Amino acid sequence: MNRQFAVCVLLGACFFLWGCEKGRRMTNRDAIGRHSEQRLVRQVEVTLDYLLYLPGDYEKQDSWPLLVFLHGAGERGSDLNRVKAHGPAKQIEAGQELPFVVVSPQCPAGKWWPALDREVMALVDEMIEKHKVDPDRVTLTGLSMGGYGTWAIGSLYPERFAAVVPICGGGRPFLAGGLKDVPVWAFHGAKDPVVPLRESEQMVEAVNRAGGTAKLTVYPEAMHDSWTETYDNPDVYAWLLSHSKARD
Repeated sequence: MNRQFAVCVLLGACFFLWGCEKGRRMTNRDAIGRHSEQRLVRQVEVTLDYLLYLPGDYEKQDSWPLLVFLHGAGERGSDLNRVKAHGPAKQIEAGQELPFVVVSPQCPAGKWWPALDREVMALVDEMIEKHKVDPDRVTLTGLSMGGYGTWAIGSLYPERFAAVVPICGGGRPFLAGGLKDVPVWAFHGAKDPVVPLRESEQMVEAVNRAGGTAKLTVYPEAMHDSWTETYDNPDVYAWLLSHSKARD
């Protein structure tokens, strides 16, 4: 019995080492990468392609805040150029400088962000390991499906995020209490025909009932596109930069 157990342990260790495949090291300012993770339990490989942005003066600082951007449902698939349609990825493509390391993963076709929480968090770990990222200044934002992902992933891993900005999203209010100690600034259009405003209202109310201080900005005339005005607002980035797990 002991011999059989030892053989099983040895084989398990071999499979684990074989599965620890890392994404390519990206060194340019706007890069394309792939994060690969082998799951021993289910014996399936899960991959996320991503865009990586490093600020122009990246080498001048010892550490940087990380901004994780989750796109909407229309940008799913295998063409990373689609991720550049909106949000920080679009701004970077247009030449805008942002004071963050920014990682913008792409959700595979047929999937959605709330179900990819472990993959997103594995990517965050990879960013911290490979780049000069301050683990106390990891922030998360997303729009539409990415807004749902921001609520879900932030609620499941509140200890990992300094602040979150969900845009025109929603989720499960009974989980939102997990964000009671995380600064939350949500945005939504009052006339949104795709994701009703009530979706954001319920989540913000749930966080605050749990003792949090989440806030919601509503654009009275906006429909589903409440992200353009949000990401064009420098106050949003300043607010994200103002938070740190260590300092807060």
